[in-house]
Amino acid sequence: MSRPRKLIRALARIGAVLLILVVALWFLRTSLLTLAGRLLVEDDRASKADAILVLGGDDSGMRILRAAQLATQGYSPYVLVSGPPNLLGHDSDITIEFAERNGYQATLFRAVWLPPEADSTRSEAKFLGNYLRAHSLNRILLVTSNFHTRRAARLWRKEAPWIHVTVVAAPDPFFTPDGWWKTRNGQKTFLLEWMKTVAAGLGD
Repeated sequence: MSRPRKLIRALARIGAVLLILVVALWFLRTSLLTLAGRLLVEDDRASKADAILVLGGDDSGMRILRAAQLATQGYSPYVLVSGPPNLLGHDSDITIEFAERNGYQATLFRAVWLPPEADSTRSEAKFLGNYLRAHSLNRILLVTSNFHTRRAARLWRKEAPWIHVTVVAAPDPFFTPDGWWKTRNGQKTFLLEWMKTVAAGLGD
Protein backbone atom coordinates (compact mmCIF):
# COMPACT_ATOMS: atom_id res chain seq x y z
CA MET A 1 0.00 0.00 0.00
CA SER A 2 1.34 3.38 -0.93
CA ARG A 3 2.28 5.89 1.72
CA PRO A 4 -0.42 8.43 0.69
CA ARG A 5 -3.15 5.79 1.11
CA LYS A 6 -1.83 4.85 4.54
CA LEU A 7 -1.85 8.49 5.52
CA ILE A 8 -5.40 8.95 4.26
CA ARG A 9 -6.61 5.90 6.20
CA ALA A 10 -4.87 7.08 9.36
CA LEU A 11 -6.44 10.51 9.03
CA ALA A 12 -9.83 8.90 8.43
CA ARG A 13 -9.51 6.86 11.63
CA ILE A 14 -8.53 9.97 13.61
CA GLY A 15 -11.46 11.86 12.10
CA ALA A 16 -13.86 9.05 13.04
CA VAL A 17 -12.60 8.98 16.61
CA LEU A 18 -12.92 12.77 16.89
CA LEU A 19 -16.44 12.62 15.47
CA ILE A 20 -17.45 9.95 17.98
CA LEU A 21 -15.93 12.03 20.77
CA VAL A 22 -17.79 15.16 19.68
CA VAL A 23 -21.09 13.26 19.47
CA ALA A 24 -20.52 11.71 22.92
CA LEU A 25 -19.74 15.12 24.43
CA TRP A 26 -22.86 16.55 22.82
CA PHE A 27 -25.10 13.91 24.38
CA LEU A 28 -23.31 14.18 27.74
CA ARG A 29 -23.13 17.98 27.75
CA THR A 30 -25.80 18.51 30.43
CA SER A 31 -24.18 16.01 32.78
CA LEU A 32 -20.71 17.47 32.21
CA LEU A 33 -21.86 21.08 32.68
CA THR A 34 -23.73 20.10 35.85
CA LEU A 35 -20.64 18.33 37.19
CA ALA A 36 -18.50 21.40 36.50
CA GLY A 37 -21.00 23.53 38.44
CA ARG A 38 -21.24 21.12 41.35
CA LEU A 39 -17.47 21.04 41.73
CA LEU A 40 -17.68 24.65 42.91
CA VAL A 41 -20.09 23.81 45.72
CA GLU A 42 -19.51 22.42 49.21
CA ASP A 43 -22.53 22.24 51.47
CA ASP A 44 -21.89 20.50 54.78
CA ARG A 45 -24.59 19.48 57.19
CA ALA A 46 -25.20 22.34 59.64
CA SER A 47 -24.23 21.62 63.24
CA LYS A 48 -23.94 23.53 66.50
CA ALA A 49 -21.22 26.20 66.40
CA ASP A 50 -19.76 28.99 68.51
CA ALA A 51 -20.83 31.48 65.85
CA ILE A 52 -22.25 31.74 62.37
CA LEU A 53 -20.05 33.80 60.06
CA VAL A 54 -21.35 35.46 56.91
CA LEU A 55 -18.70 36.38 54.37
CA GLY A 56 -18.92 39.77 52.68
CA GLY A 57 -19.44 40.41 49.01
CA ASP A 58 -23.08 39.43 48.58
CA ASP A 59 -25.33 41.87 46.72
CA SER A 60 -28.44 39.67 46.86
CA GLY A 61 -28.78 39.36 50.65
CA MET A 62 -29.18 35.59 50.46
CA ARG A 63 -26.13 34.90 52.63
CA ILE A 64 -27.34 36.94 55.59
CA LEU A 65 -30.87 35.55 55.36
CA ARG A 66 -29.55 31.96 55.34
CA ALA A 67 -27.33 32.73 58.34
CA ALA A 68 -30.19 34.36 60.24
CA GLN A 69 -32.36 31.33 59.54
CA LEU A 70 -29.67 29.04 60.98
CA ALA A 71 -29.35 31.21 64.10
CA THR A 72 -33.09 31.21 64.74
CA GLN A 73 -33.04 27.43 64.36
CA GLY A 74 -30.63 27.28 67.29
CA TYR A 75 -27.34 26.42 65.60
CA SER A 76 -25.58 29.41 67.20
CA PRO A 77 -26.58 32.30 69.48
CA TYR A 78 -25.54 34.98 66.98
CA VAL A 79 -24.30 35.82 63.50
CA LEU A 80 -21.01 37.55 62.72
CA VAL A 81 -21.33 39.68 59.61
CA SER A 82 -18.15 40.44 57.69
CA GLY A 83 -17.91 43.44 55.42
CA PRO A 84 -15.35 45.72 53.75
CA PRO A 85 -15.50 49.51 54.01
CA ASN A 86 -17.59 51.50 51.56
CA LEU A 87 -18.25 55.19 50.94
CA LEU A 88 -20.71 55.49 53.83
CA GLY A 89 -19.28 53.04 56.36
CA HIS A 90 -19.08 49.26 56.09
CA ASP A 91 -21.00 46.72 54.07
CA SER A 92 -21.66 44.68 57.21
CA ASP A 93 -23.85 47.44 58.64
CA ILE A 94 -25.90 47.62 55.45
CA THR A 95 -26.22 43.84 55.39
CA ILE A 96 -27.52 43.78 58.97
CA GLU A 97 -30.02 46.50 58.16
CA PHE A 98 -31.25 44.40 55.25
CA ALA A 99 -31.79 41.44 57.60
CA GLU A 100 -33.70 43.65 60.04
CA ARG A 101 -35.99 44.80 57.23
CA ASN A 102 -36.67 41.13 56.56
CA GLY A 103 -37.95 40.56 60.08
CA TYR A 104 -34.86 39.59 62.10
CA GLN A 105 -33.85 41.28 65.36
CA ALA A 106 -30.73 43.45 65.35
CA THR A 107 -29.50 41.68 68.52
CA LEU A 108 -28.98 38.55 66.44
CA PHE A 109 -26.06 40.12 64.56
CA ARG A 110 -22.58 41.43 65.25
CA ALA A 111 -20.69 43.40 62.63
CA VAL A 112 -17.03 42.65 61.94
CA TRP A 113 -15.45 45.47 59.98
CA LEU A 114 -12.76 44.38 57.59
CA PRO A 115 -9.73 46.63 57.00
CA PRO A 116 -9.24 47.93 53.44
CA GLU A 117 -6.39 45.49 52.80
CA ALA A 118 -8.65 42.48 53.41
CA ASP A 119 -9.88 42.59 49.83
CA SER A 120 -9.95 38.89 48.91
CA THR A 121 -11.29 35.64 50.34
CA ARG A 122 -7.76 34.65 51.36
CA SER A 123 -7.03 37.91 53.20
CA GLU A 124 -10.52 37.89 54.71
CA ALA A 125 -9.87 34.38 56.07
CA LYS A 126 -6.55 35.46 57.59
CA PHE A 127 -8.05 38.52 59.30
CA LEU A 128 -11.20 36.81 60.52
CA GLY A 129 -9.33 33.70 61.60
CA ASN A 130 -7.25 35.82 63.98
CA TYR A 131 -10.39 37.67 65.10
CA LEU A 132 -12.12 34.40 65.96
CA ARG A 133 -9.10 33.08 67.85
CA ALA A 134 -8.85 36.32 69.85
CA HIS A 135 -12.50 35.90 70.85
CA SER A 136 -12.11 32.18 71.69
CA LEU A 137 -14.43 31.10 68.89
CA ASN A 138 -13.26 27.72 67.65
CA ARG A 139 -16.20 26.30 65.68
CA ILE A 140 -18.07 28.25 63.03
CA LEU A 141 -20.72 27.80 60.42
CA LEU A 142 -19.32 29.57 57.39
CA VAL A 143 -22.12 30.92 55.20
CA THR A 144 -21.45 32.11 51.68
CA SER A 145 -22.97 31.86 48.21
CA ASN A 146 -23.21 28.34 46.79
CA PHE A 147 -20.71 28.91 43.96
CA HIS A 148 -18.19 30.38 46.45
CA THR A 149 -18.29 27.60 49.05
CA ARG A 150 -15.61 25.21 47.76
CA ARG A 151 -12.96 27.88 47.31
CA ALA A 152 -13.85 29.66 50.56
CA ALA A 153 -13.71 26.42 52.56
CA ARG A 154 -10.32 25.51 51.11
CA LEU A 155 -8.82 28.92 51.81
CA TRP A 156 -10.22 29.05 55.33
CA ARG A 157 -8.85 25.63 56.23
CA LYS A 158 -5.47 26.65 54.88
CA GLU A 159 -5.24 30.16 56.34
CA ALA A 160 -6.98 29.51 59.68
CA PRO A 161 -6.48 25.79 60.44
CA TRP A 162 -7.20 26.35 64.15
CA ILE A 163 -10.84 27.04 63.31
CA HIS A 164 -13.24 24.13 62.75
CA VAL A 165 -15.18 25.20 59.66
CA THR A 166 -18.52 23.80 58.57
CA VAL A 167 -19.66 25.32 55.29
CA VAL A 168 -23.30 26.13 54.54
CA ALA A 169 -24.25 27.18 51.02
CA ALA A 170 -26.67 30.04 50.56
CA PRO A 171 -28.71 30.02 47.34
CA ASP A 172 -27.71 32.51 44.69
CA PRO A 173 -30.23 34.16 42.35
CA PHE A 174 -27.88 33.81 39.36
CA PHE A 175 -26.22 30.43 39.89
CA THR A 176 -27.50 26.90 40.22
CA PRO A 177 -25.13 23.98 39.63
CA ASP A 178 -27.61 22.21 37.36
CA GLY A 179 -28.52 25.16 35.17
CA TRP A 180 -25.88 27.88 35.32
CA TRP A 181 -25.26 27.76 31.54
CA LYS A 182 -28.83 28.78 30.74
CA THR A 183 -28.40 32.44 31.70
CA ARG A 184 -25.77 35.07 30.96
CA ASN A 185 -25.33 35.90 34.67
CA GLY A 186 -24.96 32.21 35.46
CA GLN A 187 -22.27 31.84 32.80
CA LYS A 188 -20.39 34.89 34.09
CA THR A 189 -20.57 33.66 37.68
CA PHE A 190 -19.33 30.20 36.70
CA LEU A 191 -16.40 31.43 34.61
CA LEU A 192 -15.29 34.05 37.13
CA GLU A 193 -15.42 31.62 40.04
CA TRP A 194 -13.44 28.98 38.18
CA MET A 195 -10.82 31.62 37.27
CA LYS A 196 -10.57 32.60 40.96
CA THR A 197 -10.38 28.94 41.97
CA VAL A 198 -7.46 28.32 39.61
CA ALA A 199 -5.75 31.54 40.71
CA ALA A 200 -6.15 30.56 44.37
CA GLY A 201 -4.55 27.19 43.61
CA LEU A 202 -1.61 28.83 41.86
CA GLY A 203 -1.13 31.10 44.86
CA ASP A 204 -0.45 28.18 47.24
